Amino acid sequence: MRYDDGQGGNKMETKLNRKIVLEDGSEYLGTGFGHRCDKVCELVFNTSMVGYQEIVSDPSYTYQMVVMTYPLIGNYGIADDDFETKIPTIGGLIVREYNNIPSNFRYTRTLDEVLEEYEIPGISGIDTRMLTRKIRDFGNCKVLITDSDTPHDKAMEILKTTAIPTDAVSKVSCRKKWYSRTAHPQLNVVCVDCGVKLNIVRSLNKLGCNVTIVPYNTTAEEIEKLNPDGIFLSNGPGNPEDVQPVIDLIKALRGKYPIAGICLGHQLISLAYGAKTYKLKFGHRGGNHPVKNLDTGKIEITSQNHNYAVNTDSVENTDLRVTHVNILDNTVEGVACDRDKIFSVQYHPESAPGPQDSFYLFEKFIGYMKEGKNNA
Repeated sequence: MRYDDGQGGNKMETKLNRKIVLEDGSEYLGTGFGHRCDKVCELVFNTSMVGYQEIVSDPSYTYQMVVMTYPLIGNYGIADDDFETKIPTIGGLIVREYNNIPSNFRYTRTLDEVLEEYEIPGISGIDTRMLTRKIRDFGNCKVLITDSDTPHDKAMEILKTTAIPTDAVSKVSCRKKWYSRTAHPQLNVVCVDCGVKLNIVRSLNKLGCNVTIVPYNTTAEEIEKLNPDGIFLSNGPGNPEDVQPVIDLIKALRGKYPIAGICLGHQLISLAYGAKTYKLKFGHRGGNHPVKNLDTGKIEITSQNHNYAVNTDSVENTDLRVTHVNILDNTVEGVACDRDKIFSVQYHPESAPGPQDSFYLFEKFIGYMKEGKNNA
C-alpha cells in the first residue's frame, strides 16, 4: 500500500518491510522511511517533544539509533535554517508514527528526503513505549535495522560480529579551520570542534564574537597563534577518554585563556583536571531535564544528549568544584575552576528549539573574556 501527498510526490510505502533486531534477540517490525540501508548502531532514546530536525543533525548522535518517545515525527518537515551540522551523521531513527505530509510554512524538504540524501535509515510503526522501557530497564545495547525478510540467525550474527566504532570525534570534526564572523565584533573565540552544533556558533555570534572553528586535534601552539580572547570546547559523540588530543590541549591552555565547555567539552575539562568519567546506563537525552545551580539555588530545565558523566567523588580531588547537579539522579552537571576562569556544563545552554533557561552561561563566558581584555 502507498499514499500520496496530493502533489505528485512524497509517496510512501505503508507495508511492514523493515525491522529492528536487538542483542537480546527481540525483533520489531515496521515500515521503512529514509534510506533503505542496513546498519548496526547503539540504541538510545530521546524524550524531546519537538526538535527532531535538530536531533537528526546533532553530531553527538554519530553511531547511535534514536528512539523518539514523542509519538508523531515528521509533521512539520525540515527547514534549511535549522540544521545543527552540514552533514548529519546520526545512525538511524525509530518512531511510532511518521508523517510525510508536513504542515509548516518554513519547511523545504520532508524528513524522509533528508534521511534518504544522507543515507540514514528510519523505521515507523514501532511500539516506542515498550522499546524505551526496555532501554530504561536494561540499558543501551546494539541494534540492527534491516529488511523484514532478513533471517533471524543472520541478523544475530551481524550484531555479534559488528563493533561500534570509537572514532566518532575524528569522524565529525572539521578537517580544517573555518570562520563564522559577525557585524561589529568585540571578541575573538576559538571553538574546538569535537562535533559542534551550529547553534553554539550562532549564539556566540549574536553576543558579538567572531568565531574560528578548528579541528579537535589542533595543537595549543596553533591556537595561541590565533590570539583568541577565549576557548570554547564543543559537544560531541563517544567516550571522552578516546579524545586525548583535546585533554592535552586543555592542560596546555588552562589559566592562559577563559575556557568554557559543553557536554563532551565538560567531560574533557574534568578529565584534564584529574577527575574521572563513566558510562551511564542509558544516558540523558531530551529537553526536559531539571538541573540545580548550586551557586544560585535555582532549578533550570535543560536540554541534554550524552552517554557519559563525571564521577562526583573524583571531582573532590581536583581544582574543580561542582556547580550544577541533576535533580533526577544527582549526577554532575557542571564544574568550574574560578582561578583559571574555566567552567563547563553537561547540558546545552544554546539548545534549539529550547529550553532557554541556561543561556546566561554564554554571557558568563563573555564576561570572563571582557575582563581578560581589560586586564591585558
